[in-house]
Amino acid sequence: MNQSAQNPTIDLLLPRREVEKQTGISRATLYRMIKSGKFPRSVSIGTGSVRWKQSDVTAWQQSLTTTV
Repeated sequence: MNQSAQNPTIDLLLPRREVEKQTGISRATLYRMIKSGKFPRSVSIGTGSVRWKQSDVTAWQQSLTTTV
């Protein structure tokens, strides 16, 4: 059995306010970016309740290029 099968990674599910805090993006901008495909979609966790996978938010942040 390999190491990853023994210790599966737990992906945290972040509420919108935490996503806003971590990214510095407002609610309106966040949903605009999702609609245009520039930000990861949320996952539904129940009626009217959504969360974002921490790994998706981190991957998006890492994909950004820095300007000099």
